[in-house]
Amino acid sequence: MPFESAEEIKNITLRFNAVKSAHDSWRSCLTDLAKMGKRTSKRQVRGVADQLKAFSGGAYSGIAKRIDPGTKYSELHTAAAAADKSAGEMGEWLRTSYLPEANENDGVGEERYSSWARHYTGADLDLRETYEWGLKDLARINERMWKVALKIKSDAKSLQEVADYLDNDPKYLVKGSKALLEKLREFTESATKQMDGVYFDIDDRIKFCDVRLAPEGSAAAPYYQPPSEDLSRPGTTWFPTLGKDEFNWWRIPTMWYHEAVPGHHLQVATVIIEKDRLTRFQRTEAWTSGYGEGWALYAERLMDELGAFDDPGFEMGFLSAQAWRAVRVVVDIGMHLGYKDEDGKVWTAESASDLLVSHALLDEDFAKSEVDRYLGIAGQAISYKVGERVWMNSREEAKKRLGESFSLKKFHAYALRLGPMGLDPFMVEMSNWDAN
Repeated sequence: MPFESAEEIKNITLRFNAVKSAHDSWRSCLTDLAKMGKRTSKRQVRGVADQLKAFSGGAYSGIAKRIDPGTKYSELHTAAAAADKSAGEMGEWLRTSYLPEANENDGVGEERYSSWARHYTGADLDLRETYEWGLKDLARINERMWKVALKIKSDAKSLQEVADYLDNDPKYLVKGSKALLEKLREFTESATKQMDGVYFDIDDRIKFCDVRLAPEGSAAAPYYQPPSEDLSRPGTTWFPTLGKDEFNWWRIPTMWYHEAVPGHHLQVATVIIEKDRLTRFQRTEAWTSGYGEGWALYAERLMDELGAFDDPGFEMGFLSAQAWRAVRVVVDIGMHLGYKDEDGKVWTAESASDLLVSHALLDEDFAKSEVDRYLGIAGQAISYKVGERVWMNSREEAKKRLGESFSLKKFHAYALRLGPMGLDPFMVEMSNWDAN
């Protein structure tokens, strides 16, 4: 948010003052739904209560201090402190009043899951087929991971052993959040220069993508914030440090291709500036996870094809990220629909977390955070790999159909300028593309 003028700071103060009414409205909604027999799972209530407790420790006050270090605007700081307090009160209400009556079940069942899966992908999916495909894709990725693993550590007995080896290799270690921030900014700028004019024609207005450290209490995964409509606020990538001061770079390049360029930033910012072709709804509100996250995962695959992961450590980082999304397909559908794993046991939060650690090389805390997310947002986790499959199939179909007239840069330009939509209509649109 801009805070150069007194008017802008007044706007921020008003937003701080609105936090309590937002919490009150949320509490009222949860109460009314509970009376109808619709209650959130206990796992989600505990997780959100913990986040609110973290916010109450000074999340809003911290923003106020950054905006006004000298406390010139007393109303700003008073409002921020009230927002901190409200977060604490909301978290306490969840823990003491709502939690005892919350739902014992983590999964939502097939009926609700099917609706959410269609919402997040924009496609009618055969969930059993998708689950089986996820298992096969994970096996394919893990096979390649082992080939790379033996290049890194020839006597490795497990993939996790290789991850631990890379984590302790000084070659991939970044010390200090400031050093990480600078490295991420340089990486983003370099990727933009590499892509522009060759695989994309990047508009000058969106060539800059900002990088910031995420506030405490956020999720464990990096994320992207779109630019404002007038581009006064640039697209921004956020990295959660989770309180750490040392970072394993071998994992990060793939993440940043996903979040920045050629991933989310290039995709979302391209849509923002298409004012002559797309409606405001399409540009700002029509985000569909299958299309959007599918593109970002396609961006990772593209960089692999272009040789960005020639270093074995970076290749392992790319493959672990790919395995991570394949595991999502398996455990998201498995947990919510009650499918059984290869040992004949129904998928649980614990077995899902174990699979993320053993087959996708996530650390345990991150894996647990991920599983909480999957259980709290049914159907969203599969949208990455499901979307990637559609993007890859659309490209390969176009190559086959168009032959020598196929242009990768034109394919990218046309597909991104379409704007967000469901995967089913996207496939139809791309099947009609003629490369002219």
